[in-house]
Parts: sequence; structure tokens; C-alpha cells
Amino acid sequence: MDTIRKVDYFSMQTAHKVGEGARLLGGLRDAGVDLLAFTGFPNGRRAQVDFIPADTAQFRTAARKLKLKVGARKTVFLVQGDDRPGAIAEICEKLAVAGINMIAMDAVASGDGRYGAMFWVKPRDVNKAAKVLGAS
Repeated sequence: MDTIRKVDYFSMQTAHKVGEGARLLGGLRDAGVDLLAFTGFPNGRRAQVDFIPADTAQFRTAARKLKLKVGARKTVFLVQGDDRPGAIAEICEKLAVAGINMIAMDAVASGDGRYGAMFWVKPRDVNKAAKVLGAS
């Protein structure tokens, strides 16, 4: 069974250099922040990192103390479920039928027959996507 839920995420731009990810993630770890997911990728000469925290308030407090220049809270969809052929296709098809464009998706088989994914839609489509997918 798949669980799809709306969760908060925070983005920031950072230096694209050796050790920057270790510095950011190590600081959050030391502050006791549990991340549901994390993604980072090059963006021009810098890097964009997205943090998906289990506890938004705790993340915000830690980010302030660490002087991280994170952007405003935004919404991402987090998917966890039983791995099977076409699991991601089912989500994409439901959104397509509803006329909702997916901006981006990251997905991975996590082992033991499970998979996880996170995906983004435009802010104006968040509520419609949640309804179409039965997201909590």
C-alpha cells in the first residue's frame, strides 16, 4: 500500500564545493534534526539543496542557529510504498489525467520490497494533486 502525503520542504543555495554537504548535514545531525529526505544538485556555479524535515519547527530552529539561509516553507509530496513495476507510473498517470504537470520527481527502491519518492507540482496545483492522489 502506498502512502502519499504533503510535507514541508526548504531550499537554499550554497557553495558547490567539497565538504559543503557534509557541513550542512552534519550541523543538522548535531542539532538532532531528522530528515525525511534530502536532495541536492548543481545550479549554475552554486548548488541547490532541499531539506525535507520530519519536524518543521525543529528544523527552522536549527537552521537559524546554524545561520542557514533557507527559503520560505514550500510543499512537496512524499511517497512511501510497496515496490512494484509501474508504481511511479500510476502516480504520473493520475496527475496527467487531472491536467497537473509534475515539475520534478526523485524516486528510489529502498530494499525489502519498498520504494520512496518525492515530487513537486506548482503551488497552485498542490491541493488539486492532493485530492487526486488521496494525499494526507
